Amino acid sequence: MTSESVGGIFGAIVAAIVLAVAVVFGPIGQYGKPPKPKAADQAAPAAASAPAEPAPRGPDVREVPNQ
Repeated sequence: MTSESVGGIFGAIVAAIVLAVAVVFGPIGQYGKPPKPKAADQAAPAAASAPAEPAPRGPDVREVPNQ
């Protein structure tokens, strides 16, 4: 066996191990994500409080005197 073939086999083994670890520990689809809160839980606090003022939109534009 030449060093290239040994390196190729070793690289394939390392790639397979990395892929297996990524599948085991990585989130796939909904599996790794926390459950979404229900819509009724989100709407209840908003209805109980007073309506909030809308946030200001856009940058503040101020006139600068020319000198």
